[in-house]
Amino acid sequence: MSLRPQPRPRLSADNGAVMPFVSADEQGSSYDVIVVGSGAAGGQSAYTLCMDGAKVLMLEAGRSYSAESETPMFQTPDAAPLGGVATPDKVFGFYDATVDGGWQVPGEPYVRTTEDPYYDKVELLIGVYGTNEGRENTPDSSPGCLLPPPAPLVSDLLVKQRAGRLGIPLIPGHRAVLTRALDHKRNPPRLHPGNPSAQKLSAEAMRSRGACLWATPCNRGCSVRANYQSITVHLPPALASGDLDITTDAMVYEVTVGRDGHATGVNFIDRKTGRQRHAAARVVVLAASACESVRILLNSRSAQFPQGLANSSGKLGHYLMDTVGSSVSGQVPLLESLPPMNEDAADGHQMYVPWWLYKKQLAGKLGFARGYHIEYGSGRHMPGYGTAVGIEWLTGGNYGLKFKQDVRRYYGSFVSFDGRGEMIPNENSYCEIDPGGAKDKWGIPVLRFHWKWSEHELRQAAHMQRTFAEIIDAMGGRVQGVVESDGAKAIAPGGFIIHEVGGARMGADARSSVTNEWCQTWDVPNLFVTDGAVFVSNADKNPTLTIMAIAWRAADHILARMRRREL
Repeated sequence: MSLRPQPRPRLSADNGAVMPFVSADEQGSSYDVIVVGSGAAGGQSAYTLCMDGAKVLMLEAGRSYSAESETPMFQTPDAAPLGGVATPDKVFGFYDATVDGGWQVPGEPYVRTTEDPYYDKVELLIGVYGTNEGRENTPDSSPGCLLPPPAPLVSDLLVKQRAGRLGIPLIPGHRAVLTRALDHKRNPPRLHPGNPSAQKLSAEAMRSRGACLWATPCNRGCSVRANYQSITVHLPPALASGDLDITTDAMVYEVTVGRDGHATGVNFIDRKTGRQRHAAARVVVLAASACESVRILLNSRSAQFPQGLANSSGKLGHYLMDTVGSSVSGQVPLLESLPPMNEDAADGHQMYVPWWLYKKQLAGKLGFARGYHIEYGSGRHMPGYGTAVGIEWLTGGNYGLKFKQDVRRYYGSFVSFDGRGEMIPNENSYCEIDPGGAKDKWGIPVLRFHWKWSEHELRQAAHMQRTFAEIIDAMGGRVQGVVESDGAKAIAPGGFIIHEVGGARMGADARSSVTNEWCQTWDVPNLFVTDGAVFVSNADKNPTLTIMAIAWRAADHILARMRRREL
């Protein structure tokens, strides 16, 4: 059976060109699925659904954005306001591709108290470089999935040598950046067996992506589509299928439910006009990010669902997690006064350290469960206004010719180590609708966060500090600042690493979880959550690849159920 609704005209711009973004005022009403959110989870959900012919409406709270035309690909820092440095509304720097804010989103406050084949599919689709190392808890990818990693930097080689003396392994990192063009002939049949239309669309999308030029920081976006972004990887082929409409500036605040307990659609606010709108579909997929999907569900209260939608277990909002984070920086004389070279690379993330202390941990010698990986930064990247900031701890303070000489001497000789560790879920880390009645600029009730680290996370953060200081010392360097022995001072605040997951966890029992294994809510059979909210734990690995794998798997399940007319 076909999943396509009756065809309907698509909107055009004034010049007659096809316009992929549909305004909130003019959207159609005949959709199989509404997908809330356009990021990794939303993009993957929409891609998979559209490749099989489902008619999808994507609702995105942010504005329309084009990486091809808006990416400042080759602009130097001096061409930006204030030299491109971070500001309160651009916390990652002026050129960062984040459309609105960083940790804080304008108009969106919050309150706080104190061996899956889908991984292979995602890697083949988005393009991930790296190597198979056969290490424990770092599963190898299937043959043909990974692209070759870039060459290491000078600082990479030094870290590898000196950390190796401490028994700390350094291996090529895994990152969604194309080191060479994707195999548009072999990959599509592996992604979409038996589906010629989807194979054609994915092949065309792969051919449109260029390999990395090693010229621009990835966080600016990428006009040649070399790095992964939902808008350059997932959405173009989904739009090309003719089965995806996207409404931007659509602030979804509620899932609507009929008398039969099934979702009928969503209510949202047009951010430009302030008007309240409704969209209807057979299935609703929340993929707005873990905390935002939870907020939508908690705000979807009714006589049928007084505690919020899909919350019969009372667990909605609970077991919220973030990655354990801690950092130490230093300066290494061996890296001083190196000749000029292009080391922009893939933002300097060619190598990383996987968790290596399993035996000590099993022997009870560490004092904490779980582990962490190490990311680090160094290299002679494009100088900016912050290149010589804060070097007084090395120079004693100077100016004029001596200052310029010292800047050249120390440029590129700094290293920073960042730990990314696993948090053990606990019920005391949770979010709820603020009981004080706080609302965002559109009048939607906001979340209040309660965060609780256990002793496991605090000891892990302190261990990170000691380890990073030992590596810097082994490199012949000196640590900048204090090495914290108190884990409470060493650990980054919850939410700071921006790896929030949990809050609508999946499980095998409706009494203790929000969704089943297919991301389908127990209480509302045609409502799914496909982002990080469904995580039941948070490994030390970055969560995006797992989010996409889960979203793809859930979308396949939705398609199968729709074919059987069970949704």
